[in-house]
Amino acid sequence: MGGDMRVAHSPSSCSKDHVIERRLLPHITRACQGRLFDTLDTVVTLRRKASTSTGLRTTVHVMRRHDETGRNATEHMKQNLKIVFDNLLPKWNYRAIPQYATVIN
Repeated sequence: MGGDMRVAHSPSSCSKDHVIERRLLPHITRACQGRLFDTLDTVVTLRRKASTSTGLRTTVHVMRRHDETGRNATEHMKQNLKIVFDNLLPKWNYRAIPQYATVIN
């Protein structure tokens, strides 16, 4: 799939419907309860401590790279990019595929 980009948006109701999130979010909340998020390190440390009694643990990865904002796609990009919507939840899941790439479903 080299060259294509998968986009998967989370619907607003996903947290209550996603089993892992529903089971883990209360533990993350408990680990952070009553603490001031004064630094990024504080937040990362607190969230890494969260776990369930059955052994489900959190993984925290901080993306320190900043994407440039305010950039618009060029006409060339728009004309050479095919959007393929997934069969499952096409409103939320799709792939942006350059015209030279092969579509694999």
